Amino acid sequence: MVFYFKARPDAGDYTIFMGLDKFENEELIKYGFPEDIWFHVDKMSSAHVYVRLHKGQTIDDISEGLLEDCAQLVKANSIQGNQYYFIYPNLFTIVCLSAGNKVNNVDVVYTPWANLKKTASMDVGQVGFHNPKMVRTVRVEKRINEIVNRLNKTKVERKPDLKAEREAVGAAERAERKVQQRDKKRREEMDRLAKERQAEIRSYKGLMVSENMTSNKEIASGNKSLQELEEDFM
Repeated sequence: MVFYFKARPDAGDYTIFMGLDKFENEELIKYGFPEDIWFHVDKMSSAHVYVRLHKGQTIDDISEGLLEDCAQLVKANSIQGNQYYFIYPNLFTIVCLSAGNKVNNVDVVYTPWANLKKTASMDVGQVGFHNPKMVRTVRVEKRINEIVNRLNKTKVERKPDLKAEREAVGAAERAERKVQQRDKKRREEMDRLAKERQAEIRSYKGLMVSENMTSNKEIASGNKSLQELEEDFM
């Protein structure tokens, strides 16, 4: 199960999503997109939250509002960043394990999906980073219920085939690249033919320059008549 949320309208048309558990997180790690940005509470157990940017955008294009939405969602879904209630039927007691609402000033780290590093020795859902310098940090002072409640109202649950989605997009991207390469070759061929044509025109104009041309009169005056040739022979 994957949960999808819509970011605040003034931030733009962005979808924020996270997995139900570590197994879903594993799938999200495996079949992410280059436009995905990953969020997690630093040094605490929390949900893996992603936002999918638009084509061509980078982490630098994340607005303050969008960043706040993602950070608040991570904070609200962290084990050490929320309240959990356990019911013991035999004791008819509700025990509240409170941690998150009392754990303020937490750091949320975020980085491009491509920077996530997964090795065989890691546990399910666990990740590292290829380049730690590409990891950014934002401080979340406290949970803002207004933001969390707004996001939860947009929440949609789906069971997507993440592998199929990634493969479909990959196939479409490869097809688009082929079209672009074909168009590029066509333009290059047209440019080559145009240059050859221009070279032919320049060459023809060079032949037609008056100083390079000889008139029929000049040709006639430079040649001896038949009678003159006969007289020379005699």
